[in-house]
Amino acid sequence: MTEPRLNTVQCLHPQGLHRMAYWEWGEADNPQVVVCAHGLTRQGRDFDTLAQRLAQRFRVVCPDVVGRGQSDWLDNPMLYQVPQYVSDMVALLARLQARELSWVGTSMGGLIGLGLAALPGSPVQRLVLNDVGPRLELSSLQRIGAYVGKAPGFDSLEQGAAYLRSISPGFGEHTPEQWLALSRPMFKPAQQGLRLHYDPRISEPWAALTPEWVQAGEAQLWAAYDALRIPVLVLRGQQSDLLSAETAQAMASRGPQAQVVELPDVGHAPTLVHAEQMAWVENFL
Repeated sequence: MTEPRLNTVQCLHPQGLHRMAYWEWGEADNPQVVVCAHGLTRQGRDFDTLAQRLAQRFRVVCPDVVGRGQSDWLDNPMLYQVPQYVSDMVALLARLQARELSWVGTSMGGLIGLGLAALPGSPVQRLVLNDVGPRLELSSLQRIGAYVGKAPGFDSLEQGAAYLRSISPGFGEHTPEQWLALSRPMFKPAQQGLRLHYDPRISEPWAALTPEWVQAGEAQLWAAYDALRIPVLVLRGQQSDLLSAETAQAMASRGPQAQVVELPDVGHAPTLVHAEQMAWVENFL
């Protein structure tokens, strides 16, 4: 497997600057760029398989959202929210100087892409929302909140991978080799053994979630979605508990009238490592 290039960009937050890392595949001067953004507790290497496939035509950039992977951690954990992430991506896009820009976002990464694409003058020309939409089911948010920031340490990669499997049933079936490849970048060395890569304080904004906050956020997200004037592809895991079939259907009938594809035998969220899942993304782009 060809290894990606690791780069960083300086980003602004209210108390100063922080460094965001990103993984880059394909020709460095290719002006056709695809940014792939990961979910809440994941990191940019999630997209290795998809990036290698797309890199034959595109430059593929996979950021580690701040607080994750090789990126800095923030002193104020309440900044671990979409507005800060969108601001960071604006700095990244200025660095990339893309002539044509597409966005592939899984879960949280899709919300970042939605927020960015809805900005006036946004350079995003195509948007893939992987199992996420303007309405997020509260029961799913509570399920995710039950494990964020609470992982124990691990004695080995295999033990850590087994833990990730236990909290990620929605990812669907993978071979042992596929699961280890997805799991390996999720850990960093600790004083003893391994720990998960992310700042456990990303859970603090999550703990502040209330039904009222979710409802207000939904109204803002629908407004952003309805403002889009670009092609949108929505991938929905057929068993997803985060993106309901009703919300996906609404996304097909309003705003940009997204193309909606239901992926079988998977919930939240498709990992985009299976050939049939990647084909939908590649054909859309």
